[in-house]
Amino acid sequence: MDYLPKDPAILVSSVNMLLRDEEFDTLESLCYAFSIESKEIKDYLMKYGFVWSEPQKQFRPIGYDQ
Repeated sequence: MDYLPKDPAILVSSVNMLLRDEEFDTLESLCYAFSIESKEIKDYLMKYGFVWSEPQKQFRPIGYDQ
């Protein structure tokens, strides 16, 4: 993958897959590789109902992040 998708659902899926499959250790390392700030991704996905869960190391729908 050369770039991160713009579609929120595909972006969540892609980021979670890259972290789950251990391509990257952290969200910050993933963001560094794609030249984007983690805050930018978090803010963008928050608008579409997804929140970052640090304990689970994945984006989750708001309400399912506990």
